[in-house]
Amino acid sequence: MASNRPAPEAPFVPNRYDSDTFGYENNRAEEGPWEEWNPTADSIRPVRGRHRVAKQRGGLARSSTVLGVGVIAAVGAGGMASAQTGKPPVSISMPDLPNVGSLISDEEPQPEGSTTPLSGIGVTATADTAEGTDTAGAGESLRARIMAQAEQQQAQVETKAAAEAAAAAEKKAAEAAAKAEKEAEAKAAAAKKKAEEEAAKKAEAERLAKLAKQFTLPTSSYTISSTFGQAGAYWSSGHHTGLDFAAPTGTLLKAVHSGTITSAGWDGSYGYKTVLTLDDGTEIWYAHQSSISVSVGQEVTTGDVIGRVGATGNVTGAHLHMEVHPGGGSGIDPMAWLQSKGLTP
Repeated sequence: MASNRPAPEAPFVPNRYDSDTFGYENNRAEEGPWEEWNPTADSIRPVRGRHRVAKQRGGLARSSTVLGVGVIAAVGAGGMASAQTGKPPVSISMPDLPNVGSLISDEEPQPEGSTTPLSGIGVTATADTAEGTDTAGAGESLRARIMAQAEQQQAQVETKAAAEAAAAAEKKAAEAAAKAEKEAEAKAAAAKKKAEEEAAKKAEAERLAKLAKQFTLPTSSYTISSTFGQAGAYWSSGHHTGLDFAAPTGTLLKAVHSGTITSAGWDGSYGYKTVLTLDDGTEIWYAHQSSISVSVGQEVTTGDVIGRVGATGNVTGAHLHMEVHPGGGSGIDPMAWLQSKGLTP
């Protein structure tokens, strides 16, 4: 094991009365002259233990423990020598030593000039602190990113939901508007149709009113006893071919409209019959008359008397049997024809 180099000799021997050396203030009788003492390898045994002395060039001890023991031993030896020999104390010159803590290390000795620190405690702690700081910073950054992404996704969801709600509201509003427009159109069409119907009815009423002035019923003070198409054994065809106005014998018969008398006289089962041909070619037959007041070719107007009610021909009682033959053809319902002219039998 390497030993400490001998300390250099003191340049002078201090006076025993010198108080600057080891604090002696007075000369003591039992003290003898001091001798110079230097610690050697024999006088200083290395302290064995977990702390190893790092080997360095220049003979400097690597362990603070060894240095500390050496210093204590030197001081103690100096004191003992002073007590035993009475020699004046000798100052010991010690080289400048590095920080004791920097020499303590649990690791293996490092080569000279190595940049590896003797102790990794502070470095490890600093690295751990830096690593913890970096980890905390990274975690905070990751958390911030996650929160930002979550907020962005939430904003996108809310934006999408708002857009869908707006689209649904717009669609609903459009449907409601379309429905309202359709209903309005339907109401307008119904109102228009109703107005047109009312206008048509009004026009028809006006026309009938006008026609009513031109047409009239064939008789008055009557009762409808038989209608068109009524079945029965009284008629040779098996059904009634006209409209019967039952009235007392002698009741006046009138021209329903202006026209020309084209037939007047006896006609078998019809009894006395008169035929009035209107301007449009429609023939009006008056049958079962008791008397005829006009002749063939005579021009008549609405309301002119053409005969009287009777019971001639095939009858069961006095009445007017009236038939209507448009264009001189087959007969139609006289009731409907009179109604079409604004008359109500």
